[in-house]
Amino acid sequence: MAVVHAIEADHLDNLPGKKQSYAGRDELRKCLSCLAGKTIAVHMSENISAVSFLDAGTYCALSRAGIKLVSAACLVQRFKGLLDKDETASHERSAAVLYGIVETVWDFVRSSYGAGKTLYEGDLRDLMEDEFDRQNMERDHPPQAASGINCTNPHYNFTGKGKIIREGDIIQLDLWAKERLPGSIYADIAWAGVYGKKAESGAEKVFADLAEIRETVLDFLCGSFAEGNKSGEMLTGAKLDAFCRSLLCKKGYEQAIKHRTGHGIDTEVHGSGVNIDSFEFPDTRCILEGSCFSLEPGIYLAGYGFRTEINVYIQDGLPRISGKGAEKQGRQFKLLTV
Repeated sequence: MAVVHAIEADHLDNLPGKKQSYAGRDELRKCLSCLAGKTIAVHMSENISAVSFLDAGTYCALSRAGIKLVSAACLVQRFKGLLDKDETASHERSAAVLYGIVETVWDFVRSSYGAGKTLYEGDLRDLMEDEFDRQNMERDHPPQAASGINCTNPHYNFTGKGKIIREGDIIQLDLWAKERLPGSIYADIAWAGVYGKKAESGAEKVFADLAEIRETVLDFLCGSFAEGNKSGEMLTGAKLDAFCRSLLCKKGYEQAIKHRTGHGIDTEVHGSGVNIDSFEFPDTRCILEGSCFSLEPGIYLAGYGFRTEINVYIQDGLPRISGKGAEKQGRQFKLLTV
């Protein structure tokens, strides 16, 4: 049954079933009472804030009418958080642009270093923004360019030109964008480097550990799909995050973890699909055909931090890494240097 306000009485005419209209509050309560005993999925979730925006007042009104309310998180995932092949192609085009911008930015870093030019974080952010505009890409927030101790803050932001990048500083880039077209799909990647010819040995080891963990998680993901196709058991976002988190802890980085290890991607950079999260917003939804998400383990120490972020989508029953097509394109294995 459709319940619709009298001044918008024709808005739901394209839907099947009965329709009841109301004008005043008493009439609304009467309409809702007809749904008593029914179970309705609504935008609420104790864990997943991205799909939970039913206001408390409406929740109370529906509950008092005798309606049983359950989370629509899984429905939202199926309707909005799974990509078809055209949407996957849009995501791939976005990813290709982002990887190209990383190359452009790092060429600029190298040339600035070689010329002895003073380089600010804002110079890198401005260059990324200019490239987004030049390539007609849309984004919801400016990209991240952090250096030195600022890399310890996963959501670092600044006004003006930001910090001067010094010899030996770690540089963290995080950029996300989509085409300026209706229904286009985001990509979201993060790369790290050092403003120098070589990073200190400790930093190189930390990043090597991080890349190894990312690859182990990818192997686990691919193996789970291969086994799941036989057993029928589905992998959840929470289970994949927990596995990644266990690897970080085994290597001694438990106190250096600040966030989940991935999020859903669709028409929003933090989308409605499954998140790789057992920690912040535990997501027990399954990783389904059409799921698209980031894998972004991070390690944040006292003086610097790293995040390596790639995107993965499930197509034809297999996990596929977004990028340029070659097996290891779009994945960083060593710190960038000048």
